Amino acid sequence: MSVKHALSRGLELGRSFLQLGLLKSGGRVAAKLRAERLRGAAGPSVRCAQPQAFLPHRYRYYRTSLRGLAAQLQAHGFRRFGGGSARNRAVFLAFGLGVGLIEQQLEDDRKSSATCQEIQAVFRKKRFQPPLKPLNFSGYKLDDYLIGNQIGKGSNAAVYEAAARFAPPIPTNAEKPTTPVELKEDEEKYGIRSISCCALRNFPLAIKMMWNFGAGSSSEAILKSMSQELVPAAPTAVKQESEHIRLDGRFGVVPRRVAAHPNVIRVYRAFTADVPLLPGAQEEYPAVLPARLNPHGLGNNRTLFLVMKNYPFTLRQFLEVCSPSRRHTSLMILQLLEGVDHLCREGVAHRDLKSDNVLLEFDTDGCPRLVISDFGCCLTQSDTSLQLPYNSVWVNRGGNASLMAPEVATAVPGPDAVIDYSKADAWAVGAMAYEICGQPNPFYRAVGLESRKYHEYELPPLPSSVPAEVELVTQLLLRRNPHKRPSARVAANMLHLSLWGRRALSVQGSVGTKKLVDWLLCQSAVVLLRGCRGPRGSTVEAELQRSFLSNLELEELRTAVGFLLYGQNNHDLCIMTA
Repeated sequence: MSVKHALSRGLELGRSFLQLGLLKSGGRVAAKLRAERLRGAAGPSVRCAQPQAFLPHRYRYYRTSLRGLAAQLQAHGFRRFGGGSARNRAVFLAFGLGVGLIEQQLEDDRKSSATCQEIQAVFRKKRFQPPLKPLNFSGYKLDDYLIGNQIGKGSNAAVYEAAARFAPPIPTNAEKPTTPVELKEDEEKYGIRSISCCALRNFPLAIKMMWNFGAGSSSEAILKSMSQELVPAAPTAVKQESEHIRLDGRFGVVPRRVAAHPNVIRVYRAFTADVPLLPGAQEEYPAVLPARLNPHGLGNNRTLFLVMKNYPFTLRQFLEVCSPSRRHTSLMILQLLEGVDHLCREGVAHRDLKSDNVLLEFDTDGCPRLVISDFGCCLTQSDTSLQLPYNSVWVNRGGNASLMAPEVATAVPGPDAVIDYSKADAWAVGAMAYEICGQPNPFYRAVGLESRKYHEYELPPLPSSVPAEVELVTQLLLRRNPHKRPSARVAANMLHLSLWGRRALSVQGSVGTKKLVDWLLCQSAVVLLRGCRGPRGSTVEAELQRSFLSNLELEELRTAVGFLLYGQNNHDLCIMTA
């Protein structure tokens, strides 16, 4: 064996020991060092530095530096194999060098992680909130609002356009909401039911009237029964005298109120009032009216009203008449992932994501802004584990059964059964991506796949016009095994990198941490200088970039890079084989 080959072999041994843990003597030495540390008798040659919190799990059992461990292993090897020959000395010298290189890599990781934490801290202090017009959320009574026509109806509520009764008149030169060119300002031509620009100016608010069948007619009983609807409520949404009511959520969990986010609906006022006879009530939902309005009605006299911003479309309505561009397709899926990630971080699983429950408007650049709404089926927890005990078939697993993630749809009740919802909403976003890309949702009856028993190879292909990164993200999100499925944060990072970080991914085969951190620093400076405008003047893109930087984690970013490189390599392989 030549000296060059011995050095190479030693480097391989060093890396293999640290990364795969295959060298048994290393485990014995580490165990001995742990025992010495516990007895307080660590020798002067051993540095007893505490491991950093972000150190990968496979290194955390060491209670000494890697360089000190390398010295111990070399000494152990000399005693066991003899160190007289030049070959053995070269092997163990290179072994120590290999361990030292790994330690240097860990030191670089510490610096990179610290940089990411600094960037995250800067953008968390500068939380970006989309600019809202003065909508005059002043009333806590139904009489404080003028109510117009019905604009939506679901399985448990009806939505009406509204305006504050005593709001100042809106000036005639006020900015109109931007609509895409594809609509051609002629909505009736397409047969959709959307809101005109004039209606949005006259009725900038929307009031959601819940249907009350069995919650009673007292305010306390109504707020307790419908407390999940208050998850996206602002701090001042409920009148102060109602704040003392303990809003016991379902499953014995007190519902949380999530922080504001550009891609999550905001409830600005919530109050109870007598059910009025609104336009279309007798024709649209007569059975839910109280007996005083309909002798055959089954509803109670009072119910909950929620005041929100009025949006011109639902996502389903928009997709029926418009085909988003390649860039807008990526941005729309990215917004859904950002909204889902925000909810997961706040300890909320929506559990009823579908295109009807996503609202849509346009920024001044014509880019669609998506907002997740309708939290009536959500799960809230004090922590972020999002695990629900499933000990009975009577436990509510969520709303739309067609878009129920495989781990939820196949769950079997039992004494120790638990449903993990941490990646269930991300799976639903993967299914909705088909609709955004212009294809039928594969889990609706028209296509016929069932989430409980489909195979991944049965998923229909996306159109060739769809960006490769969007196709990859969709495939990964629809993996049946949640342990092999990326989280919403990792999937969002993949789209962020594909949209704005292509230079950082330009190196074939690998992406160095230093290059990635350099790109993050440049990106942070650019976003801060641009303020609330994105690279194309879009406020939506600016919001997304700030959200990405405020949730920056080095390990999650590396995982996203790994998925992208994996997809790129598979794509290149398919081209070569074809």
